[in-house]
Amino acid sequence: MPDYPDYDSPWKDIIERFFSQFTQFFFPSIYGGIDWNQEYTFLDKEFQELVRDSELGRRLADKLVRVHTLNGNQMMVLIHVEVQGNYELDFAERMYVYNYRIYDKYRYPVVSVALLADDSHTWRPSCFTSECWGFRLDMVFPMIKLLDYDDMVMLEKNPNPFAVVVMAYLKTRQTRHDSHERHQWKWYITLELYKRGYEKQYVIHLFLFIDWIMILPDELKKSFSEKLLSYEEGRKMRYVSSVEEYCMEKGMLKDAREMVAEVLSTKFSAVPDHIMQRISAIEDRHYLKQLLKKAVLSPSIEQFELEFQG
Repeated sequence: MPDYPDYDSPWKDIIERFFSQFTQFFFPSIYGGIDWNQEYTFLDKEFQELVRDSELGRRLADKLVRVHTLNGNQMMVLIHVEVQGNYELDFAERMYVYNYRIYDKYRYPVVSVALLADDSHTWRPSCFTSECWGFRLDMVFPMIKLLDYDDMVMLEKNPNPFAVVVMAYLKTRQTRHDSHERHQWKWYITLELYKRGYEKQYVIHLFLFIDWIMILPDELKKSFSEKLLSYEEGRKMRYVSSVEEYCMEKGMLKDAREMVAEVLSTKFSAVPDHIMQRISAIEDRHYLKQLLKKAVLSPSIEQFELEFQG
């Protein structure tokens, strides 16, 4: 059974894609205070600039969202979301540091919330306190523990897409040592997408999350794909099977990028970061094939860069 993948991207994607449902499912009081008729804005790039020098730990995902309130004043509030996958001694301190840095930059109210996706039933940080010589600082933040959502009957009855997200995440952790059981749960949860009658885009994005975290060994992956294709053909729909083709294309792109990067690194040892970054952003597989030839034939990294720019 493969170890956990890097969950960062799927968590970020699913929260951004279904942000209103995320707040409704986990933080209903926050959901009720937001004016959903107003546009909300994700400030992830700005947030990363604020915390990039921090060495206070690694998180599964983080989001910073600017919303409008329903209090009649159209006040803006920043919601800072942290998804944490493992125990971290100084987690509450990090929540405070990030909260203050956000406030210091924007001077809007900042609401920090934590989604704890670890395996400990007892680790539940929800406040940060600092006290000295009569001075006292307290920060209390809403905290959700995914382990508390292990009631499958409740999850199955809840139409919110994050009920499916929680199912997939908890079953991924519970089946880390049993690939066959994971295969069964992945199939069960995928079928749940169809039973709920979600629109096509819901099914696609939720399946991308499920497929990303519920990794199967190759033989079970093939079995799963064949069963899924048969299921969709029988119902004359192409939701997830089209997603698998998309993922395959993405996999080919990833392989092609890695081949170009490997040739450059082998030939020239030191390859400037800006070249690697440009290669990693290319979405055209045929162009990557041309770049691979240039990487093999170029006598120097400078010559490769000239042709790359041309």
